[in-house]
Amino acid sequence: MDQHAERPGARAARSHGTVEPEHGATTAARDRQHALEPAKGLGRRIPATVTLPVITALAFGCFIIFRTHTAGIKGGPAMLYGLAGAVVSGALGLLVAHFQSSMITETRAASYGTLFGCAMGWVYSLGGEAILKSCAFGLTMGAVMFVASLYLFRTHRTREPHDLHRPHKHHHRGARDHRLPVATH
Repeated sequence: MDQHAERPGARAARSHGTVEPEHGATTAARDRQHALEPAKGLGRRIPATVTLPVITALAFGCFIIFRTHTAGIKGGPAMLYGLAGAVVSGALGLLVAHFQSSMITETRAASYGTLFGCAMGWVYSLGGEAILKSCAFGLTMGAVMFVASLYLFRTHRTREPHDLHRPHKHHHRGARDHRLPVATH
């Protein structure tokens, strides 16, 4: 028996047929040892459906603080606007991201467009703009987000939850074919 193969992390010669741990293979003893140890330095990975809405909400909150501060609202009220906007947009973003896998492409794009358009229209109104102008700006931004997300979802179909945008089957058998069983005489 090779004396070097018994040491943890040691590498035996290739001709011996022993396991080389640096290539991903482990021995049974090492498997048992690693199964009992907690993973060191490896935190649980947070999914993108959680991290992206949270990061976006924080950036949106900072943008609200900037927008209200330049409009003349100083200090605490600007921070409260930013905090409220971040919490509401983050919660709605998490909700859309959670349920996006069960939505068809157009509904998913419309939900992202609606969320973005409402958020941008509200922030635009914080600068002292008229309500009608803010609504028009929000509607425009929502339409831009709808088109952009629809394009993105349709061009990246490998991640589509419903295959290739639910293709329709074309039947050219005749006008009487309604998938009824064939009559027997």
